[in-house]
Amino acid sequence: MRKPSIISLAFLTVMLSAALVADAQDAIQIYSLAADRPVSRESFANSLAAQRIVLVGERHDLARHHRGQLEVIKILVADGLPVTIGMEMMRSDSQASLDAWVAGTLDEDEFQTVYRDNWNFPWVLYRPIFIFARDHRIPMIGLNVARGITRQVAREGFDSLSAAQRQGLPFVTCSVDDDYMTYIREAYGAHGHGNMNFEHFCEAQLIWDKAMAAKALQYLANTPERLLVILAGTGHARKGGIPRQIEVLGDLPYQVVLPGIPSVLEPGTVSSKDADFLLLGL
Repeated sequence: MRKPSIISLAFLTVMLSAALVADAQDAIQIYSLAADRPVSRESFANSLAAQRIVLVGERHDLARHHRGQLEVIKILVADGLPVTIGMEMMRSDSQASLDAWVAGTLDEDEFQTVYRDNWNFPWVLYRPIFIFARDHRIPMIGLNVARGITRQVAREGFDSLSAAQRQGLPFVTCSVDDDYMTYIREAYGAHGHGNMNFEHFCEAQLIWDKAMAAKALQYLANTPERLLVILAGTGHARKGGIPRQIEVLGDLPYQVVLPGIPSVLEPGTVSSKDADFLLLGL
């Protein structure tokens, strides 16, 4: 009996991998919280296409959430929409490196150094999103604030920032709606912040939301033809987070897509007050 060649084995591996990816995509169910039922990909894409901003949440350490984010991006790109990817994971002061990555003038090893300087979670989790953006020349923008700002605010409060540090940042106080305050208090307890001043912790959370919203709106004011897909943690992506600041600062139309998380983010535990769609089956 003739043994399979190395080439044929490699071909089978590629085909199997492609089939598994297709199966994983087919397994994702898109659930509309407004309609309280699953919807088709076409309906989902049409709804997102009517927005200027789409926020897609994640738990940073879960690869399946990043697969869901990439699937949303692929759906929009397949419809011919001019997508830009905005990222919590990258600071705005790393924009030149992001531009070089998308242009193909920065290799993967070089870019990983930039990535690790920005974000603490493994490159492999986000790599498929970055590779897809580079291969399809999809612009990417860093939305996060400069290093050290949020740490200083968490320790000493927004008032401790110098005039130079505040440049480009919206004014921040711990003033949020009840639902988002509950989230912040839960985050404060979950992170074990001990004796840290809660007001300062709250201001640090809002620095992220307000600064990312402001950066997103600034980008869209200069590129009115683009659809901005923002990738951020579920707490920031929920309607009480970045979207609330978008309403306050600029009021562009947006929708929120969150990953389904059993007992946490699923039909019955969240509503259209929190998000527009859930990705179930990730």
